[in-house]
Amino acid sequence: MDSLHFAKYPFLKDAAEYLKDQGVTLEELLAHDVYRPARTRGKLRVIDALEDGVIHLRPMGSPVERLEEVLSYPMARMFVSCVGDRFLVRRYALAEGVAMCERLEKEELEIVEDVAYQLGVRSSTDGDDLRMHFSDYLRFTSRMRSKEWKLVNTEVKNGRVTLTQTKFARVLQQALQDRIEAELPLPVNDTIVKALGEDLRELKDRTAVKRDQFKANDFGKVSVENFPPCMKHLIGMSQAGENMPHSGRFSLVAFLHSIGLSSDDILALFATSPDFDVSKTKYQVDHITGETSGTEYTPPECSTMKSYGICFNPDNLCNSRYPIKHPLNYYRIKNNPRKPAPKKGPKAAPSSRSSEPAAPQ
Repeated sequence: MDSLHFAKYPFLKDAAEYLKDQGVTLEELLAHDVYRPARTRGKLRVIDALEDGVIHLRPMGSPVERLEEVLSYPMARMFVSCVGDRFLVRRYALAEGVAMCERLEKEELEIVEDVAYQLGVRSSTDGDDLRMHFSDYLRFTSRMRSKEWKLVNTEVKNGRVTLTQTKFARVLQQALQDRIEAELPLPVNDTIVKALGEDLRELKDRTAVKRDQFKANDFGKVSVENFPPCMKHLIGMSQAGENMPHSGRFSLVAFLHSIGLSSDDILALFATSPDFDVSKTKYQVDHITGETSGTEYTPPECSTMKSYGICFNPDNLCNSRYPIKHPLNYYRIKNNPRKPAPKKGPKAAPSSRSSEPAAPQ
């Protein structure tokens, strides 16, 4: 493999060996002027993760630029470790995973297999498809709630799952995310913290600002305090980076849209999910909100929420003399306590609940 390969996939063990061969020491990387571009690039990796959720490719035409790109990876990990914020760790792991996934979708199968091997995933090729051992598949898709990832919906032969290159890359994305989240934050000493100086302070400030943007109380005029318990619980799951069931994601998107949140606001809420996919989530949110489908879906009634197992901790209002039958009714009553509750829940969307669109990833 050449230096360009390591620059594109700097998390590989072979990339670490490549850096050892270059003879770059930690002290030089942190302080020498010749490595200033690598330090800057490392900082930009973290900013990319915070702002865009993906690490952007930058010029790598020369050997020097490629070395800087490889060095930027350990620099970024040091920055993330010094900040020491789990929100940033999840955002960074997600961004590195998404970047790798996008690149692997276009690579030769030999390269995809090599990356899989170095991530500890057993694989082989079958024509234009790739195969993965079913145990590895289950390990990395267990938190993917979409039906397409269920083992019963895949082709399994001789203990191996057959996948397209796109889906195989997506599973490897999860493998990389899991590995980075498990590894970070690394232990860092005062020397490293001091060397990163103002850049580190800037990243801490950026992280705090971005984290606050994902808080539930940043919904503008929308009163989160008046949300029904089920929606509060689902929002908490999303902000904690937990994967929620398909029905929960659909219900939350439909609810937030119904009370006036924009698609961008809803999209941002899911950005910390371990199964977050920017383009796919945007497509699904736009579909549920009617921007692309022409149908504005509403959340399920309370009885349906209960059948889905996503009715959490009903309070006194939920169980009042005239029980609430729909999450939107709960919200309207809380916002307008003097007004009587509507006799019926809002009219359901034209399509049946069994044909709800796929929920955001």
